[in-house]
Amino acid sequence: MGIADSFKDKAEQAIDKIGGDRVKQGVEKAGDKVDEMTGGKYSSHIDKGQAAASDYVEKMDDEPNR
Repeated sequence: MGIADSFKDKAEQAIDKIGGDRVKQGVEKAGDKVDEMTGGKYSSHIDKGQAAASDYVEKMDDEPNR
């Protein structure tokens, strides 16, 4: 199992436990904190990661088997 699979498993567990909206809020808050700590140097990369994570959470939250 690679790191991406591990992150996906953790995301699925979090979605099941606290819901997709709260997970997306956490992703946004964490990304904003990292952006602040790096002085905005990697803003575009952080924003891209936040968007990808939020899209994944939405996809997983909308699955009928969840």
